[in-house]
Amino acid sequence: MEKHLTNPVFKIISNCANQLGVEAFVIGGFVRDIFLKRESKDIDVVTLGKGIELAELVHQQLPDSYLSVFKNFGTAQVKFHDLEIEFVGARKESYDRNSRKPTVENGSLKDDQERRDFTINALAIGLTADNYGKLLDPFNGILDLENKIIKTPLQPDVTYSDDPLRMLRAIRFASQLGFTIEEKSFEAISNNKSRIEIVSKERISDELNKIILSPIPSVGFKLLFDSGLLHLIFPEMVKLYGVETVNGKSHKDNFYHTLEVLDNVSKMSDNLWLRWAAILHDIAKPATKRFEPEHGWTFHGHEDKGARMVPKIFESLRLPLNEKMKYVQKLVLLHLRPIVLAKTEISDSAVRRVLFEAGDDVDDLMKLCQADITTKNPNKVKRYLQNFEIVKIKLKEIEEKDHLRNWQPPVSGEEIMSLFNLPPCKKVGDLKNALKDAILDGVILNDREDALIFLTQKLKEIQ
Repeated sequence: MEKHLTNPVFKIISNCANQLGVEAFVIGGFVRDIFLKRESKDIDVVTLGKGIELAELVHQQLPDSYLSVFKNFGTAQVKFHDLEIEFVGARKESYDRNSRKPTVENGSLKDDQERRDFTINALAIGLTADNYGKLLDPFNGILDLENKIIKTPLQPDVTYSDDPLRMLRAIRFASQLGFTIEEKSFEAISNNKSRIEIVSKERISDELNKIILSPIPSVGFKLLFDSGLLHLIFPEMVKLYGVETVNGKSHKDNFYHTLEVLDNVSKMSDNLWLRWAAILHDIAKPATKRFEPEHGWTFHGHEDKGARMVPKIFESLRLPLNEKMKYVQKLVLLHLRPIVLAKTEISDSAVRRVLFEAGDDVDDLMKLCQADITTKNPNKVKRYLQNFEIVKIKLKEIEEKDHLRNWQPPVSGEEIMSLFNLPPCKKVGDLKNALKDAILDGVILNDREDALIFLTQKLKEIQ
């Protein structure tokens, strides 16, 4: 393994550990990623005593490095260029049932490896003179890496009950790496799912976002659903599950449809918030579902209700309530608009309104709408995609001509009051709306001269 310790910092850590007379090991994700052929900038170093002293000595040997010491936790961090090196003494842990915070005491390397979440994260490489470059793998983590298996070092019920966040981490690693969770381990996740209640919403959302950003996010969501965890952390999504049939007419399973849309979006973009828009685009279908004998199942207004549900869901999951939430809300509200355009004759007016309402997010809106085509009818897919290309061309043409992204009126409300000697009143609002509609409907051009002529005439009509 010595050939993988190419960065000079490992020799420096080794020399400093030898100087202090302590054993040191690089452990965890850095070692795992060597075998996965992934570059890692986070290095965890565990020592048999003197973890903080070792960090301080390494810091002295690395010019331009930055040292942070956390005495309460017995840890220290050295930042050096793009590396973050964490130092901690080997320890063993015991847990109180009502907390993820363990009681910690000094331990051996074996104790430290046993407390790790998964066998693939318990791999260690020696850094001191007598074991430099030696791999220590007491739980056959290398074999599990080769077989693409997620397994816990100890009994999985113990591992997951002690720290329930590990259940989400298991699913996240399975989703990110394309691994399978060992059968006993997955059973333990299902058995211990209620323990997730002691984990903070922020930590849950952090893992959920990592699952959403994985190459095929549906892998993680299916595991969350099958384990029962999704029912506890995101019940609104679970309500999408299932098919109802009345008079021989059924609707599609909106849970699995949503996962298809999410996977489709993920092929187009690594934008986390566009992926969240995919997850939430049909979130209000259960609340708006109706059966009409003449038409079958309908979900009228689900886009509007869904947009109104977004802030509450974001707040519940401790996701940001800023422009990222508003972006998701906008895409959920508008997600049917381009689909309607692609199914019908396209009018310039309808295209202008999509441009006006979507603004700079119109390209992402088009990606979401294209991802929403999950029909298994190849003729429908072909027709929709052809029409989508026409919509894209039309959007480009009208945008170049009318400049409607993030549109601002050529005459503002303040100017209307000044030009026509009007106080703040309903009439000013009516004039502003009439001007906007005239431009979007193509009655007048989007320029100041046409706008002034239109407003003068409109004022005469409404006085």
